[in-house]
Amino acid sequence: MFAVPPNTVALTATPAGAHPALIAHEVAADRDRWRHLLRYDPSERFAALVERTAEQETWLMSWLPGQGTDLHDHSRATGAFTVVSGSLTERVVVPGRAFEALHGLTAGQSRVFGPGYVHQVRNDSPDPAVSIHVYRAARPAMGYYRLDPVTGLEPLPPVG
Repeated sequence: MFAVPPNTVALTATPAGAHPALIAHEVAADRDRWRHLLRYDPSERFAALVERTAEQETWLMSWLPGQGTDLHDHSRATGAFTVVSGSLTERVVVPGRAFEALHGLTAGQSRVFGPGYVHQVRNDSPDPAVSIHVYRAARPAMGYYRLDPVTGLEPLPPVG
């Protein structure tokens, strides 16, 4: 169903029902909650805020074929995303190593992330995709990277 990277730990004080992956699944299943927000932008991946609480933000994202993110992290945030329809590819890079892993995701599958988790998400399929993303505590500023085949992960200067 979903994979848990080693840097994401569910604290005992956090109820199991509050895990970001479970929330993403719940929101993904409740299409009436976000259907009115769904758009497709031919020039870039579309994102719309579904819900913001004191603990987290939930975002709807749509991906046309070929659209994706740059290699990035979410700073100190934890979270998860679930594919609602279509398929996405997640490329994960481990800091300190010139190593990457690819994870193909289809509708109903999730990935979770924690502080320092560096990834890139793309729609490599011929069909549009929709996903729900949950960020704790809020959607943070992202750090961007490039992968050097010799030296490994290299941070890029902050944008703007």
